[in-house]
Amino acid sequence: MAERGGGKGAQPAAFERIVFKNASEHHYMQIRLEFQEGGIRLNAAHFKQLILSALKELHGEVGAALPVDILTYEEKTLSAILRVPSSGLVKLWSALTLLGSYQNRKCAFRVIQEYIIRVQRGISMENSWQIVRRYSDFDLLNSSLQISALSLPLPPKKLIGNMDREFIAERQKGLQNYLNVITTNHILSNCELVKKFLDPNNYSVNYTEIALQHVSMFFRSEPKWEVVEPLKDIGWRIRKRYFLMKSKNQPKERLMLSWADFGPDKYLSDKDFQCAVKLLPSCSHPYIYKVTFATANESSALVIRPFNEKGTLKDLIYKAKPKDPFLKKYCNPKKIQGLELQQIKTFGRQILEVLKFLHEKGFPYGHLHSSNVMLDGDTCRLLDLENSLLGLPSFYRSYFSQFRKINTLEGVDVHCFGHLLYEMTYGRPPDSIPVDGFPPAPSASVVAVLESLLSCEALKNGMPAVSKILQMSLFSDILLTNSEKPQFKIPTKLKEALKTAKECIEKRLTEEQKLIHQHRRLTRAQSHHGSEEEKKKRKILARKKSKLTAFESGEEHLAKYSNSNNSAGSGTSSPLTSPSSPTPPSTAGVSTIPPPPPAAPPLPPQTDGAVHPDPSPADSASREALLSSIQNFQKGALKKADTCDHSVPRIS
Repeated sequence: MAERGGGKGAQPAAFERIVFKNASEHHYMQIRLEFQEGGIRLNAAHFKQLILSALKELHGEVGAALPVDILTYEEKTLSAILRVPSSGLVKLWSALTLLGSYQNRKCAFRVIQEYIIRVQRGISMENSWQIVRRYSDFDLLNSSLQISALSLPLPPKKLIGNMDREFIAERQKGLQNYLNVITTNHILSNCELVKKFLDPNNYSVNYTEIALQHVSMFFRSEPKWEVVEPLKDIGWRIRKRYFLMKSKNQPKERLMLSWADFGPDKYLSDKDFQCAVKLLPSCSHPYIYKVTFATANESSALVIRPFNEKGTLKDLIYKAKPKDPFLKKYCNPKKIQGLELQQIKTFGRQILEVLKFLHEKGFPYGHLHSSNVMLDGDTCRLLDLENSLLGLPSFYRSYFSQFRKINTLEGVDVHCFGHLLYEMTYGRPPDSIPVDGFPPAPSASVVAVLESLLSCEALKNGMPAVSKILQMSLFSDILLTNSEKPQFKIPTKLKEALKTAKECIEKRLTEEQKLIHQHRRLTRAQSHHGSEEEKKKRKILARKKSKLTAFESGEEHLAKYSNSNNSAGSGTSSPLTSPSSPTPPSTAGVSTIPPPPPAAPPLPPQTDGAVHPDPSPADSASREALLSSIQNFQKGALKKADTCDHSVPRIS
């Protein structure tokens, strides 16, 4: 998040900028002139004259001499960015605040401070945008989110000095922290209020009105139902709306209608989709909530079910009222308490049985969470089978999309069951996934199941099958007494279409997981490469490489010099060097001293047949004289000679 403002043509500053403690030379203000009567236009000259008049009225002629520059001016909105010396900020601000009229027309200056928020959806930098928000927009959002009963860290208001540079920088940090808290909260980040705040272009329509239009069209052909009232915000999905219904034949009976449009995973053809939706009322299973009626059009589906006053399994866990808004019910429960062990075992076994049934039928689900489980006494019944047909995203998609081993809808259902079991056990969702350590549970068998579904090792190895979980001690001793025979006849052609759609959903999930994995590896590599420790290692390695290069360069220079001496002719002007001399020739520019050249090879044997005596003391004296003459050698005493041997190094 960056402050909007600065000089002409200035780019939004990075959030991690350095704020200097000393006062800046100039201060910048964004202002807007508002008239009580609309339709009044001022050009830039008149706008500045009005500012000078305000200064003169309050501070006199001397005050009017304050240098105020208009950097940008928009005539349509009467908005401008002013630059004023920091010493005159208070004078200008007070003058603008007290101005109340222009040519006998009531008006007022508003000082504006706006912030630029950079938003990115997913891991792709291309899917990013910028929005402009004022502090008042944050304050309005925060007021709307108070229904969640969460204590959100919005920076406090400040009336005096709220344009001070240091204060603005601190407020930026506070607003950034505020956004971080909201976007990392699973429920808040998915609510309509936050979506509209961060992405107004895609979430600007009234979905309740759109849903009512579709429902009204439906009632033209089906007049036996009528809407009692909209059930506002009882669910977490933005594009799914609920209405309380009644039948004209049975006016006391209450029904719930849900409407939703298509999602990104809708892969069934229109014909197959219509067939699958109309098949839902024929599904009969003791642990699937009954569908009274279902229909679909070219862009959405509508489903009617009996309304349950007791609510869902999540309502039982959170002690919530079913008709209350989702944020109010589940964001910050007053009392956190899990279910009893017998309830955990019974409800868990029933849910696993219906998942096994759907998997065997080849019907994709992938939408298990505690709000999609309806309670009917001691019986759990699964909701929203139509979600997978519509291609809607799962409630826990942001979790399982991080783990490449959860790449099938069966694996998704099992992982979501882990979330549900945790919630039933502890009365709240897990803080993070994977779960490093589990709090004390009513039974060790509960922790054993949770470890197989939510631990780090489980997520690395993949999810177990539903049949394997049913064999675990937590659920194996539960006897189900419901004798209703499951029935869900799916035509063969539709089975093939569902199988193809399921494969497409899994393929998209796998591709998304692959991109996330690549992004994580790149991020880790960049973080490691930019760390201080890695920078030190690279510096040390560079120094070692430099020394090694210099060493090799010195050896090459020395070898070249030695070879030149051995191959020089009688006309060569280079000095002689004794092969046995311990001092090598010096090499300019080399920081390390190479080793001395090897000793000269022994003289070859004479071929004249004479016997040569061993060196005598006289020979030793001659050698000493030779060495002495070499040491006393003077280059200037040599005669100039021409040579064509360019391999001999120049000696200076």
